[in-house]
Amino acid sequence: MWNILFVVMAVAALICLWVIIYDTHRFVVREYAFRDSRIKKNFRAVVLADLHNQKYGKNNEMLLDAIREAKPDLILVAGDLLTAKPKEKLDTALALLRELTAQYPVYYGNGNHEHRLKLYPDVYGDMAERYAEGLRELGVRLLVNEHAKLPEYGVAIYGSEIDRFYYKRFGVKPMAGDYMESILGKVDKSVYSILIAHNPDYFPKYAGWGADLVLAGHVHGGMVRIPFWGRGVVSPNVRFFPKYDGGQFTENGSVMLVSRGLGMHSIPIRLFNPGELLVLDFQAKV
Repeated sequence: MWNILFVVMAVAALICLWVIIYDTHRFVVREYAFRDSRIKKNFRAVVLADLHNQKYGKNNEMLLDAIREAKPDLILVAGDLLTAKPKEKLDTALALLRELTAQYPVYYGNGNHEHRLKLYPDVYGDMAERYAEGLRELGVRLLVNEHAKLPEYGVAIYGSEIDRFYYKRFGVKPMAGDYMESILGKVDKSVYSILIAHNPDYFPKYAGWGADLVLAGHVHGGMVRIPFWGRGVVSPNVRFFPKYDGGQFTENGSVMLVSRGLGMHSIPIRLFNPGELLVLDFQAKV
């Protein structure tokens, strides 16, 4: 009996190990569509989140090929293309962005890792300045608590950078009801609003502020997902079975898409949880 149990456990462990290796080195493409009367012209966007310096093939050619195949009109970055690590090279993120900006407009909302570079120069030196300068040289539109209007599409893209306090571990810290308006101002309801907000935990606040669509990441799909149940196991702030782990959520007329991200850091594994590239179609409602 014990021999049989040992064999079963060993086989299960080998299967999990194989899936970890497989899922940690691949990504899937997931498509969503949105329709609104304020959208003036159909367009397509690709969403990148939580790459954390990972490469899919030489020079990220597998990822670039998937993006080109989608034929987007613009690229939206929902944070953490790099990992905040002392003396870490910026080359992987900038090389990818160099290829993308040569073909598409790129709108970039910071994640907690880009934010961390700015907060702790004693740890990271001039990495934040060098990265920001690299983005400027490439023509990336960096949205740090500001927005860009795309009048030809009837859309405004907002990029929020919430305080480091809201990324504390072991729980969701309370956020004041007027906090989002204090950093972003009032939302323009005459156009369709897309809010890049890296941390999905505060979706009710984003919805209350008035975002039509929220694009988030950060949770990496929960690292490990339970087969058939489909729930992510743990979030970066060490909470088990986070509510917003990946996929689509709705709240008071707002929709949030949580990308499972493209890379990992610290514990670089995925199990039943491949990386994710989002392709979004926005359509004018007739």
